[in-house]
Amino acid sequence: MPRSRIPALALAADLVAVVVFAAIGRLSHAEPGDVWGLLVTLAPFAAGVVAAWATPVVRADPSGLRAGGVVLAGAVVVGLALRAGFTGSLPLGFAIVTAVSLAVLLLGWRTLSLVVARRAAHRVP
Repeated sequence: MPRSRIPALALAADLVAVVVFAAIGRLSHAEPGDVWGLLVTLAPFAAGVVAAWATPVVRADPSGLRAGGVVLAGAVVVGLALRAGFTGSLPLGFAIVTAVSLAVLLLGWRTLSLVVARRAAHRVP
């Protein structure tokens, strides 16, 4: 794959991960399945992802685990801060589930990508 596509695909994967996180959260709490509700739920966390993508660490190697850690931190810290600001509360259980869920999603696709790339590099033609 051309190296120039990697940042765009990595950003798309991060945003899809946040959409999946928000959709699963809404489903698990029996929230209405409308698009507006999903957007409201995911917006704070997507803002955190976008903020993290503004850093040189993420732009240098967007599919790497170090970048994933920065994106995770941005999504969790900014996302929870914005959510708390808008709702006026931040239950500890929600914060923990958010951090763990986003870690699985944002670091998970990167780990899978690394494994696939290493296996492809070790293939004998």
